Amino acid sequence: MATFVGFLAVIMWAMLALFTDMSGKVPPFQLTAMTFAIGASLGLISWLWRPGAAKHLRQPAKVWLLGVGGLFGYHFLYFTALRNAPTVDASLIAYLWPLFIVVGSALMPGERLRWFHVAGTLLGLAGTVLIITKGGNVGFEARYAFGYAMAGLCAITWAAYSLLSRRFASVPTDAVTGFCLATSVLSLIAHLRLEQTVWPESPTQWLAVLGLGLLPVGAAFYCWDFGVKRGNIQVLGALSYASPLLSTLVLIIAGAAEPTVRVLVACLLITLGAVLAAKEMILRKPKP
Repeated sequence: MATFVGFLAVIMWAMLALFTDMSGKVPPFQLTAMTFAIGASLGLISWLWRPGAAKHLRQPAKVWLLGVGGLFGYHFLYFTALRNAPTVDASLIAYLWPLFIVVGSALMPGERLRWFHVAGTLLGLAGTVLIITKGGNVGFEARYAFGYAMAGLCAITWAAYSLLSRRFASVPTDAVTGFCLATSVLSLIAHLRLEQTVWPESPTQWLAVLGLGLLPVGAAFYCWDFGVKRGNIQVLGALSYASPLLSTLVLIIAGAAEPTVRVLVACLLITLGAVLAAKEMILRKPKP
């Protein structure tokens, strides 16, 4: 059940590209500040009928460092990478985080890395390469080394956040509300220092911002926190490669992209990889 809840985050992240495109020309850090504020409000509103949940914000400094460092750190490094390297190259490097999660899980107490976890994740990575590169070549150039490094740190940051969250499984998911709020504030500071303010220009764009905050930049992080703490971390890592595929399918359904053989092949690779990585769960005999 926890693994499924974690996968709900992957499904919600698939709507990120469409909603972001629909949100207009709002700069990335401003958009991050706005959407994480909405995401934090999900937790704050739920506290109206769960007033005792607010006490879960009282966590040690290391928990706050992990939570805020993971959420804000990932987005800061990702946007920095996009500013300093081609989008395709930076996105491909940044999307190594599911592979890092699967491999890094071998270092976690009580976890065991099997060959099918790695093989399934690599198949997912191959499908992701097809989606992101659109079947073309990726040419890394030395002049973009800083951007590549930022993208690599971005992948490491999210993988580390996901894996280390498992070490703090006793920390309630309510704490994510505080992490989202802090990320919103830090993103606002980054926006004021690095960007010009641009507001959404139509009701549709405002609705897209609201959709981002409620789902891929809101509920998704609560689901992911619950999933990585209590679910199968290797399977979740492999399933994460479904996000770019699902994102492309959402764009196709919305009429913003065309269905191609490349998408079909990527679908087969990612699906096969997910099934292989989840082999133990699928073949596990139910308890009598």
